[in-house]
Amino acid sequence: MSSTWSSSMELGAFLRSRRAALTPEETGVPSCGQRRVPGLRREELAHLAGISVTYYTRLERGESHQVSDSVLDSLADVLRLTPDERAYLVRLARPGRAGSRLGEPERVRPAVQALVEAAGSQAAIIVGRRADLLGGNRLGYALWNLPAPQDAASGAPRPNIARITFLDPSARDLFPDWEAQAKDLTAYLRHAAAHHPDDQRLHALIGELSVHSPDFVRIWSEHPVSDCLPSRREYRHPQVGSMTLDEEVVRLTDDPGVRIIFSGAPEGTPSAERLRLLATLS
Repeated sequence: MSSTWSSSMELGAFLRSRRAALTPEETGVPSCGQRRVPGLRREELAHLAGISVTYYTRLERGESHQVSDSVLDSLADVLRLTPDERAYLVRLARPGRAGSRLGEPERVRPAVQALVEAAGSQAAIIVGRRADLLGGNRLGYALWNLPAPQDAASGAPRPNIARITFLDPSARDLFPDWEAQAKDLTAYLRHAAAHHPDDQRLHALIGELSVHSPDFVRIWSEHPVSDCLPSRREYRHPQVGSMTLDEEVVRLTDDPGVRIIFSGAPEGTPSAERLRLLATLS
């Protein structure tokens, strides 16, 4: 995969993937005879969206750079896009330049680090826009079975959630539903790539995963798109066993690309007891 992000080509690939996911039955399109392509034909989608087949074909080929709000809204409605997918569609149709922050190292303010250290029974990690682990509390790093990170000034490379998930075999033991974890991360990376089209380090990470992980290539080709969202995740920790933890995501107002992810379990549950045991071991 090239490290250069082409919004127009990604727009075409995204539209094709979502068109292929729709069936005639879902959209009320009459289906007659054998179909050579999965999902809707171009002319069928164009008709449903109220645009010409020629214009829609240009969109899929990455040849159109002036797309109106009404066309984007109509396509999003017909394709049944989620809110994150709608935002992604707009980003691809109207790519913007990255801000000056992209050239600056991602750092965590001491007050933010103090917040996660005070989380008590909650495991907490701080994740940057490229999925780097920027900080966290001891329990957060113990949950991921990692040593605490070195300070950015030391020059030591930071752990990266995406590299760990796709390139470290131990991740498949840590996450019983590894496929769900992998899809969530891939969906986030695609979301981040559209928001930061000039972030070469981010696109280099995507290229690295494409070279070394066939699973990443497979999932990336499905065009999942989603921001980092609250969820419930299963862990099979080598020290304390199985846990079901609720994840809550908090974004920093001064840098929305940086998220704090808190993981915990309701009091009195086996998962809460095992998380407390892990805290004593860490």
